[in-house]
Amino acid sequence: MRAFVIPAALFVASIVSAAGVEAQEAPTPVAAPAPAPPADPNAWRIDVGHSDLSFSIRHFVSRVRGSFGQWSGTIIVDTTNIGSGSVNVTIQTASIDTQNENRDKDLRSANFFEVEKFPTITFRSTKVEGRPDDLTVTGDLTIRDVTKPVVLKGRYLGATVDNRGGRRIGFEATTTINRLDYGVAWNRVAEGGGAMLGDDVRIDLVVAGTKPAPRP
Repeated sequence: MRAFVIPAALFVASIVSAAGVEAQEAPTPVAAPAPAPPADPNAWRIDVGHSDLSFSIRHFVSRVRGSFGQWSGTIIVDTTNIGSGSVNVTIQTASIDTQNENRDKDLRSANFFEVEKFPTITFRSTKVEGRPDDLTVTGDLTIRDVTKPVVLKGRYLGATVDNRGGRRIGFEATTTINRLDYGVAWNRVAEGGGAMLGDDVRIDLVVAGTKPAPRP
């Protein structure tokens, strides 16, 4: 009986070919996705529908009040460690409302906020101090791309659970800024003397922070 002999070159070529097929068919290892960072248990979303962001400015010898209807933000608070807190807020400047359509249109123009060029106002805290009933929040306020430090004085209003099981906390705070610092400089001389508008703007906040009900 004749033995069947495979030429050495053909044998080697077969091995190389088979190895190449295995290499092509072997699945490419896929790295497992990184685990999501744990949610900060002290973070709260601002419930704008139950909060208020308003301002007032002298107009002749009285004051005009206004507010912003569209804004958002988060607060981090631990009443046992006030210094770990923070506040981040973004305001849509076009949402300004002083209950006067013509005045609001002017406020959105280049005379004041120039909303097409500067669509947002932001506040980012840099330090939180004090105690729950006497808070001092220092941060950077940016209007018309000009950033200046401001200090808000406020207090913690308490915590509760709503009728859906969601958790709620409340704060209030106030500060006063000079609008000229941010390039909001339009004014007019009053016929009786002095200027039509004041330079100081009082800002008042009442903030509700929310968290959904815990999952069962």
